[in-house]
Amino acid sequence: MTTPISRTAPRAYSLSLNSLVRTAGALATSALLLGGCAAIQDSDLFGEGSRNVTSASNAAGTTAVSTDVGVSARSFEALSVTGGRATGTSVGAKVESLRNELRSLQDTMVGQTSRVNTARAEATANARDYHTTRAAITARLQRGTTPGNPELVSQWNTAQAQLDAVSADINAMSGLSTEIATNASTANYLLEATAATFSLSGAVEDDHRQLRILQDEVRQTTVLIERLLTELRDDIARQTTYVANERSSLTTLANAIKAGELFGSGLAVSNIAPPAATAAAAPAPAAGTPALVTIRFDRPDVQYQQALYTALSRALEVRPAAQFDVVAVSPAAGSPDRVQLAQSQSRRNAETVVRTMNEMGLPADRIRLSATTRGDVTANEVRVYVR
Repeated sequence: MTTPISRTAPRAYSLSLNSLVRTAGALATSALLLGGCAAIQDSDLFGEGSRNVTSASNAAGTTAVSTDVGVSARSFEALSVTGGRATGTSVGAKVESLRNELRSLQDTMVGQTSRVNTARAEATANARDYHTTRAAITARLQRGTTPGNPELVSQWNTAQAQLDAVSADINAMSGLSTEIATNASTANYLLEATAATFSLSGAVEDDHRQLRILQDEVRQTTVLIERLLTELRDDIARQTTYVANERSSLTTLANAIKAGELFGSGLAVSNIAPPAATAAAAPAPAAGTPALVTIRFDRPDVQYQQALYTALSRALEVRPAAQFDVVAVSPAAGSPDRVQLAQSQSRRNAETVVRTMNEMGLPADRIRLSATTRGDVTANEVRVYVR
């Protein structure tokens, strides 16, 4: 059985809100917008029977930004380059030259690691501010507010700026990663040069003793640099994913601000690439196939978004890679002009539903739009099927 649900007609919003939604649209796939009346099939959605289902992870989920760096500036400050007496040999002079290069490298690493710590601390502070702002927006939306509330639009813009600051911190760390990679190459060169010096002729025993000490110190420095570089690259990758997820979360919030209420945290969409939507690979729903959602436009001001969101969430929990057919259904009865008018209106309704699904986080390549007329319906409908 399907139960109709209604929604208010689209409203006009301020210029700042339109700019907000356009900006959010650049961060996620968008399509078309409308309204309708929805009905949910509470029976087994896919004929698979009742079973436990693990929900897909929320793409907008957040990850705390860590401030800890395993290798700190103090790690390099604790390193020292052992001095040695001059032996008066060419090998002794080479050893002293290598010592000076190692000291310079360690000093450089102290400064760079301090900059890494600063960048990470700033990213943490900016992320904390961002989450505070986002939480305030979410709390306001959860209790309901006016569509396009300018106060929330302003808060959304602040949250976006704070997330941009986190991105800038990540860019700074990426630049540091490049610099540290260069120093890793220098450390490897010193390691090879130290080993090669053992084969030079004209050395005394004290030259080789000093070389062995220097070789150990170069190895220790090399290990610390490589460890720092690995930690930094892992952190950059983790925080880049975090920012990308939060961009999606901001898009969800932008559309919620436009509607004046929060339907959910964004549909949890599987990363599995769906097959290409072609007529041969994905035929239209067969007659008698139950619709996941039926949206009946038999009166004005129909509200359907929450019911649609709930149904899509359930469907994606059971089948994370699911795709959807959105079918515009119009009555076949009446004069030719009336039938054509109904078809046109039904198509616009279906486009609205597609736009709504996009705004909830469902990619456009998961949705196929079509239209049909039926003699057993008396009002325009939009039906959503799972495939």
